[in-house]
Formats: sequence, C-alpha cells, structure tokens
Amino acid sequence: MTLKDSFTLTGKGLHTGLNITATFCPAPDNHGYKFQRIDLEGEPLIDALAENVVETTRGTVVANGDARVSTIEHAMAALYASGIDNCLIKVDAPELPILDGSALPYVEKIAETGIVEQKYDKDYYIVKNRIEVTDEESGASIVLLPDSDFSVDVMVEFDSPVLSNQFASLKNVAEFNQEISSARTFVFVREVEPLLKHNLIKGGDLDNAIVIYDSPMPQAELDRLADLMGVEHKHTEQLGYLNNRPLAFPNEPARHKLLDIIGDLALIGRPLKGKVIATKPGHTLNTALSKKIRQELRKNPVQAPYYNPSDTPVMDINQIRSSLPHRYPFLLVDKVIERGEHHIVAIKNITANEPFFQGHFPEEPVLPGVLQIEAMAQTGGLLVLSQVEDPERYSTYFMKIDNVKFRQKVVPGDTLKFHVSFLTPMRRGCAIMRGIAFVGEKVVSECDFMAQIIKNK
Repeated sequence: MTLKDSFTLTGKGLHTGLNITATFCPAPDNHGYKFQRIDLEGEPLIDALAENVVETTRGTVVANGDARVSTIEHAMAALYASGIDNCLIKVDAPELPILDGSALPYVEKIAETGIVEQKYDKDYYIVKNRIEVTDEESGASIVLLPDSDFSVDVMVEFDSPVLSNQFASLKNVAEFNQEISSARTFVFVREVEPLLKHNLIKGGDLDNAIVIYDSPMPQAELDRLADLMGVEHKHTEQLGYLNNRPLAFPNEPARHKLLDIIGDLALIGRPLKGKVIATKPGHTLNTALSKKIRQELRKNPVQAPYYNPSDTPVMDINQIRSSLPHRYPFLLVDKVIERGEHHIVAIKNITANEPFFQGHFPEEPVLPGVLQIEAMAQTGGLLVLSQVEDPERYSTYFMKIDNVKFRQKVVPGDTLKFHVSFLTPMRRGCAIMRGIAFVGEKVVSECDFMAQIIKNK
C-alpha cells in the first residue's frame, strides 16, 4: 500500500534546531521506504534499510555516502503501523522535524491523506524460530518469537526515583494510533548538558519531549540549563516531570520505547509476523535486530513458505488435474497451499516409489534437477491459468529458462515447497516468473523462466 497523495510537515529538528520541511509522497510497488535529501546536489536517495544505519545516538540515522537523515524512527513507525509499504520522503535537512516528539502528527496526516492498495501482495517476514539480540553489559535484550500476528511487549528500567520500571504492550498493530502514536520522546534533566556538549538536542523543548527531573539541583542550575536549551524557566521543589503538557499515559516513556522499536523494525523492509519481547531496548539494540534479519534476507530474499499439512489446500490434486494436462508419471504438483495475484505456493511429496528412481539412481535415489524445474513450471502454469477465465481451455508452455541453480540433493522422504512469482506482468500471453524450491527452510533449486499461455484448439 502507499499514500493516496502527498502531504507535508514542517518543524524544527530535535538535534540540529533547523527549520525543516518533509514531504511524504506516494511510491510505486516494491519501492519500499526511501529518503531523498532535496537540499543536496543531485538530491541523493537513501534506502531506509537496516544496513544503511550509521548511528544510533538519541535517534536512528541512515546514510548513503555523505547524505544522512536522522531521527527517522517516529515517521517510520507511523508508516509501518498504517500499513504503508512504499513511500518516498523528501526532506531539506539532515533530520526529520521532531514536531511534538511523537508519531501522532504523522499518523494524523496519513489518515487525512488516505491510503491506496497496490498490485502486489504484502511480503511479510514470518518469524519461524527464536531470534535474539542482547547487550550483556546493560542486560538489555530483544527476543523475536513465532506468532500468527505482530505484537510487542516492552519493559524499561532506569536508575531513577521518578522513572524506574515501566511496561507497555501492543497486542495488535491496529491499536497503534490510539495507544502508542502520541507517546513522546523523553530525556532526563541530568542528561541535558552532556547531550548539548555532543551537539545534540538543539531543538529540544518542553513541548516536544518529556523532561524528567529526578536528581535535586539548585534552582539556579535549573535556570542555567533552561537558558542553554533556550526554554522557559521552570520553578520546582519536587522531583517529577517538567513539561508544559501533562503525560498522555502514566507509562508514556515505555510506550515511546515501544514506538521506537516499531520504527526501527520497519528498517527490515517488510512487515513482521511475530512477537517482540524487549527488555531495556534502545536504538542500537533495535537496529541490531533489524540488521540480523536483513542479513538473512540478503542471502535469500524469499522465505521458505509456511506449510501445515492439516490445512485445507487452495487446490487439491483433482482441481490441479482439471487445470493441467499432465498425468502420471509427469504430474509433479500434489497440491496448492497458497495463491495470490502475483505468486503461488505448491507442494510435491517425494516418495521412494517415484518411477524415475529406478534409474536415477538405483543405489542412491536423487530427484533429477530437470524434474524440479518442471515441477516449478507446472506450479507457474497454475498461477498463469488463475489469471484467465475458463482456464481449462488453455495450456501453458515453456519458452525460456535462465539462472538455474541446484543447491542440494532432493531425496525420498523430502517435501518440496515451490514458491513461484511473476517477475513482470503478463503481456500478450507471456509471463516471466521466478521459481524457488525449498526443503524445510533450505533452498534446493531456483530458476527464472518464461511461459506462454495458448488457447487449446
């Protein structure tokens, strides 16, 4: 999905203090999230992906060469939670505007602008095994567990009499707008001067951040820090929060940490299906998890399809026989378990009784690679035929095969899972597709091929 139209937000940068304009634009299928620095020569693009993260001090920074954009996590969380997969963000400064310190202004603009569906199906990253990143020194950790949907639990712990331990939870991403988006970033008064010395939070104030006063200091010292930040003086004798606006939630800091996690996990480049459990998270740990998943996806951009033999198939063998002309011993697809507009997933169970094992090979039965390719082509044929009316009146034929790779043997007892997808739209009855065959979680073969659909005489 993408935006129905463009929208623009303006405000000062949290760290630079600059006046910044950011325009969020619709983007085509498979574009992903990209930032464009329109203030720099050549207007360079930066892919909002974890491998492009170059810094995580008080915000997430992505870069392409010398072009950088920081404090992206609030906008990324809003895009992700709104279901937007493709967006181009044009910005005229090295960071996004901080606005009120939360994701709410982005969420409101997205809702006002509207969202449109696009051609391609959502490409989820499905968590199949426990994934964990830890920081042994601080005791911080993030664990990803398999689950049928996306949810987040966050626990924060600080050495502070005002903000010690807090918990926040998001059971369903649909609750983000109401429960999480308005949670603001926060800072301790004792951190202000060190941050300013590191050339940060020049644009921070009591309206765009929760300021936590948890260590007594003379009023003169409080006034000096206020003058350093260019904000009004606050007179207080009690520890607590020094904001102009009261807390939106008693656990607003924990909810903001949850918001940051979603924004940083959006750098995976795909929506997640899994449960996140985070203890004392921060941008460094968040993006370390995203980088770990991105490394896996760069090795193999298509995950092995999920397969439960007990689930009712999309097409059983009788439905397949009504669509394909192949028969024993050359019908190589047992059932279809998933089919979208642009992809299909099918199953082939390999048994020792297959006739080709008599000669390939009698003492070491191995499924011939050419039959793996043929099975993918038959799966692709089912995808192509699903695009036409009266599919039984058509047949599909191989025209071209490219980029064939065989990675490991397929033997009796294996269950082959074929994932076939369109590389280009169908034109004049021709389709270019990519097929990948899996056994378990491992790729065993892959190829690109062209097929033609022809009406039967």
